Amino acid sequence: MPKNIYLTWTVYFLLVVLLESGVFVADAVKSESVTEGESVSLNSSFTQIHRDEEIGWRFGEFLIAKVKKNKESKFYNTAEGRLRDRLKLDHQTGSLTIINSRTTDSGLYTVSRDTTINSINLTVYARLPVPVISSNSSSSSSSCSLVCSAVNVSHVTLSWFKGNSSFSSIRVSDLSSRSDLLLHLECVDDSYSCVLNNPIRNQTQHLNNTQLCHTCAAVSRTVLISAAAAGSLLIVAAVGIFCICRKHTNTHREETRAEEITDPTFNRRNRNKSKEWHIHTLLSFCSSWSVHCG
Repeated sequence: MPKNIYLTWTVYFLLVVLLESGVFVADAVKSESVTEGESVSLNSSFTQIHRDEEIGWRFGEFLIAKVKKNKESKFYNTAEGRLRDRLKLDHQTGSLTIINSRTTDSGLYTVSRDTTINSINLTVYARLPVPVISSNSSSSSSSCSLVCSAVNVSHVTLSWFKGNSSFSSIRVSDLSSRSDLLLHLECVDDSYSCVLNNPIRNQTQHLNNTQLCHTCAAVSRTVLISAAAAGSLLIVAAVGIFCICRKHTNTHREETRAEEITDPTFNRRNRNKSKEWHIHTLLSFCSSWSVHCG
């Protein structure tokens, strides 16, 4: 059984024994959270200490501090010395302050006065590093693959955000040397960010899209340029067809006038000839266009 679980059950067992012996347990276990390195004050829930009273603080099963009847403070070098020289007591209320907190300070604290016991569960979270965003795609790739990383973290969530909305996340419970979260996109903009957070703090890294990925604005410009180029080629093709047809029409009219005078069967032959020429011209032009543009 893990040591902290053993200590917690030991304290609960002691509370039950004390309750059956006439000791009053004031409230349910309260919770406090703090980031490593910060100071935290554990409230005794007592408004005032009377001259004939003593208050004692325990960390797990270890007595760590006491306010005597003459309001003198005494600290005990117990709990494997983890709290040495980092405790302060308020002589008026008996509240306990832990200076320069460490993750090893996490656990159950109890304060007692006469027949009253209060309990506080303290959680000290490690400082959060700023997550790092890097590229996970080749320079020739048309799409964008990104990875957000955090090292040496535990009891945190790593998430991708677009604006204020999270759309991808992983939970890291145990201490991990490195945690990665992938993101695949066609293009990016300034609204993307990676966030590392625990219940009381967060660290955010915004995506610098100009260095890692194609921007959506650049992709849009490329599409527009391609569409404009294709449109221009179609216009040129249409003008070319129009000019060829017009030139043939003018030439054909002049030949028709001369031939119509001498040949009585001209009208029937002319219709067939004109149809065949238009078809041949269009096929030739399209074939030439596919060779040049293909």
